[in-house]
Amino acid sequence: MAGYIFNLDSTEALDLYTRAGVYATRLSDPPGRWQSHHEGTFADFATMQPNDNIYFFIDRKIYGIGRLINIGPDCKYFNYPAASIPETPAYTNIRGELLWDEGDFSINQRCLCTFEPDPHFFIEGIDMDDVLSSNPRAFKMLRAFWKLSFLKFSDEENQAFRDILLKRNEDRLILPPHGVREHAAAYGNILTKPNIGEYNLFRGLANVLSSCADEENLRHEMAIEAGLLNQLHAQDPETIEVFGTWDYLSHQVVASPFKPIDYMDKMDIFGYSFIEGFGPTKNNYLVIEIKKGDVEPQDIDQLLKYVDWICGEYCFGDYSMIKAFLVGFNFPDDVLNHKTRVANRKFTRGMRPAQSLEWNDLTLVNYRFNEAERKLQFTPIN
Repeated sequence: MAGYIFNLDSTEALDLYTRAGVYATRLSDPPGRWQSHHEGTFADFATMQPNDNIYFFIDRKIYGIGRLINIGPDCKYFNYPAASIPETPAYTNIRGELLWDEGDFSINQRCLCTFEPDPHFFIEGIDMDDVLSSNPRAFKMLRAFWKLSFLKFSDEENQAFRDILLKRNEDRLILPPHGVREHAAAYGNILTKPNIGEYNLFRGLANVLSSCADEENLRHEMAIEAGLLNQLHAQDPETIEVFGTWDYLSHQVVASPFKPIDYMDKMDIFGYSFIEGFGPTKNNYLVIEIKKGDVEPQDIDQLLKYVDWICGEYCFGDYSMIKAFLVGFNFPDDVLNHKTRVANRKFTRGMRPAQSLEWNDLTLVNYRFNEAERKLQFTPIN
């Protein structure tokens, strides 16, 4: 199971969301178009799936544990049918359409997710330093939790969160204050909407891409990330034919030793897959670098830097587990030539016998936005 940690400003908000079983992120007003930070939030919601764990962060303390669950057909929705359009409607005009209503500012609570305690939301939070010191090697993304509304992290990091929260609360496995959860009202509002398909995140993200399109090109790389993650998570046949299927997908994942946040390298898209029927044992890792326009030779070098990072950090020297993709709008000849020269790695696997192998699993992929089909289309370059 993956995990998410949400940043809150008060224990009152924590009480509200945990009792309702709903969390909705508050975004800034879009200035007539979506900006990268909006698109990043949509990308994070796009890959949510049932059984992912959730936690809340308030004033240095971490509270948990929740588990995403489907209410109706999904565990995440747009909050009202036009929430994916970069306009700010009047609250009174859409109040009756809201799935989650906290008042006037709910017009900018564009996305929400639904969850239940797993096994409980514990009353006392744990200081962030205590969490980090409980398993230092496991926490990667938590160290980069800075100026973000929420963050996604991998199965291993999620288990480290669960471990410390359960150990510290072993003698206090009790229900939250006020007794049983009060999810019925919030969930009932979702279940009784006859047009719940209009709140669908996969469908709505087409509006996000359209608002960022300049004919076949998208103006923001973050929008491409959101669209690609959305199509991969939904297992769009044409998309998985190019990139494959993956059990875990995320974006803007740390790919450098810990240092000041503004200087950290981050992979545009990162993922992994399990051996079928034998998870959580992993058999492949995914890394995708995205460029909205012309690709340059140095972009291949950057992607290979991420490949080397994954090999050392996750694969322990076995390059054969890595599949790399460079997505762009246009690939000049010097990029193709540079790939031929540098996009390979020689490595040794095993001891007795040792195998001398070569890795060259880097694929160049053209993207185009198809307005008629309202989706991204991807074509590998042979």
